[in-house]
Amino acid sequence: MKINIKVKPNSATQEIEKKGDYYLVKLKSSPVDGKANLELIKILSKYFKKEARIKSGFTSRKKIVEMVD
Repeated sequence: MKINIKVKPNSATQEIEKKGDYYLVKLKSSPVDGKANLELIKILSKYFKKEARIKSGFTSRKKIVEMVD
């Protein structure tokens, strides 16, 4: 399953919110040295209870993430 993600780094809280056809994910980490991407993978894996992999948008706030069973 592929999902569209919009990331908001440097947020005060960590949360996932469904917005129409994408998910808004607020992260505490800053986008330096891939820290925000690692936090994104961790929070999505916990939320969906599946393994998450970033397919595109490694350096962008808009990403496509694949959830693997």
